[in-house]
Amino acid sequence: MALAQQRLLRLASVASSSTRTLHFSAIRAWQGFENERHYEPGEDVLKRTWHGLTYDFRRWKRRYQEARNDAFKRRHPIAHMKHSVMDHEVWPYRAEVLILGGGLTGSSTAFWLKERFRDEDFKVVVVECNDKFPSSSTMLSTGSLAQQFSQPENCEMSQFTAEFMRHTGKHLRVLDSEPPSLNFLPSGFLHLATTEEAANEMREHWKLQLNKGARVSLLSPVQLREQYPFLNVDDVVLASIGLENEGTIDTWQLLGAIREKNLTLGVQYIKGEVEGFEFERSPTSPEVHSLIDDAEEADEDKWRKQRVIGVHVRPQMTDASARPIRAHKIVNATGAYAGKIARMAGIGSALNGMLSVPIPIEGRKRTRFVIHAPDVPVDMPFLVDMEGRLHCRQIDTGHTYVVDLTPTPEEDKTINHEDPSVDYDVFYEKIWPQLVKRVEGFSTAKIKSAYTVLEDVNTFDSVPVIGEHPLYTNIHTMAGFGERSAMHSVAAARAYAERLYDGAYHTINLRRFDMRRIVKNDPIIEKYRY
Repeated sequence: MALAQQRLLRLASVASSSTRTLHFSAIRAWQGFENERHYEPGEDVLKRTWHGLTYDFRRWKRRYQEARNDAFKRRHPIAHMKHSVMDHEVWPYRAEVLILGGGLTGSSTAFWLKERFRDEDFKVVVVECNDKFPSSSTMLSTGSLAQQFSQPENCEMSQFTAEFMRHTGKHLRVLDSEPPSLNFLPSGFLHLATTEEAANEMREHWKLQLNKGARVSLLSPVQLREQYPFLNVDDVVLASIGLENEGTIDTWQLLGAIREKNLTLGVQYIKGEVEGFEFERSPTSPEVHSLIDDAEEADEDKWRKQRVIGVHVRPQMTDASARPIRAHKIVNATGAYAGKIARMAGIGSALNGMLSVPIPIEGRKRTRFVIHAPDVPVDMPFLVDMEGRLHCRQIDTGHTYVVDLTPTPEEDKTINHEDPSVDYDVFYEKIWPQLVKRVEGFSTAKIKSAYTVLEDVNTFDSVPVIGEHPLYTNIHTMAGFGERSAMHSVAAARAYAERLYDGAYHTINLRRFDMRRIVKNDPIIEKYRY
């Protein structure tokens, strides 16, 4: 009997020890603070009051547990626990300006808003999606900076961007740290006109560029041969080249400097994905209901009788649900996804009326090839050929170039823009023969790498949409820059700050770029591409 009891006790001890070795990966209570219940103002007053009164205790407990699990803070967990609450620890429920998109356009908009009005109560929130950010046009941009355009607004924006880049140490410097370096590589863009008609247009555009203060020179074929003897210009009628304020910049360095400056100014960045908009409907009188007979008219009246008051954003974490963020102003700076985000607000989804006009911004696949050409002279300028479709830029002081070919509208329709794979036949069949034709040294060029980028292209006229919507005036669109995002985003962001604070553009007038031209079917034609 005693032996049987000993065996039972031994089995019980083994069972208890085995249960103690089991570990579960379930989230702990103090780690789930970001998924706490959110209470809107006026909703369940008692629970909302209790939630607010007990929040500090939950925050102290969470910080204490975080400090105990941190190698550098475990010695003083109580000191870490007493720190004041920070904005980036709390999911925002309201903002004066809510910016959708954390790329160069969205971050520049937040910078100019907080740079001019540094009030802590003026809350600016930037929503960015980590899944789409690495493939955005900002991160994969060539960083071209040019001043040769056929539209005066584009010339002015490029000149302002060049002046801003020249003084980044003043604008983006943080306290006593070193000023940011943008790795600016100065070089003029050489545009070639191979027909007499294109040469006449180039002369007219040259006069416009000079009137706007740009330094651009026209070169005849004889002058081209003297200045660049390695170029084959037998079929060239006229050429233009920028003498200053042209080159390439590192957009990654620029975006990083702006984001770091924004954090010191109080801008809050949150990781999330937009799932919809929040509307507030105004009461409709019975007389109006009696006048509406058709279902389509009733639907149109419903859209007109409401206004946008916020955005539903789903945090990028496990099993998170969308949460509302109320905002007075909403900036759609989502790049290639701007048209899709606008449709969530009903823009372009109605059958008639103002909401039947969509924002025609879509993602377009563009392929770029990085090549090494050791036999090409170092002083070769940035080449723009084939009526502005072929681009060849030097990305460092060596012999490395980035080349790409903008497809024609017919070719663009045949491209699968959702396929990120690289088509190397474009380089070998279309780009390389033209490069060798211009510069014989490209015959020994080798491809180092290739990548695709999803550019935000305005399918209406390839010019960005900058301005508020005619019906939902608190939604401001800033997208459609395409390959010109690096040189025009900063200037367009400053223009939005002027529009918000002063009520009008007073430096660069961008009223021509708003939705009115799309409603009136009056496109703006820009001849120069980069």
